[in-house]
Amino acid sequence: MPSDEIEAIIKGRVQGVGLRDYAQRHAQELELVGAIRNMPNGTVFLIAQGSEDNLKRFVEYLHEGSVLAEVKEVSVKWFSPLREFDDFHIVYT
Repeated sequence: MPSDEIEAIIKGRVQGVGLRDYAQRHAQELELVGAIRNMPNGTVFLIAQGSEDNLKRFVEYLHEGSVLAEVKEVSVKWFSPLREFDDFHIVYT
């Protein structure tokens, strides 16, 4: 089981700009597992699990955002994982 978990809410112009694909690509590069999805209020929510160092690097990527995104805020909470994901995937709602 991964050692650490984050939950993050990303605010700004973050939907319809390739942010979920961008996050998935970087999560896979960093060997993270979890899920990401658009929320009805215009934010993006994600859970990611992995090593502390890789999660910190991932948060840096989230602050940068995809080319078309305008990330205004990334709020992150750290947890110990209660369940484990098999991969990092996009949840389409």
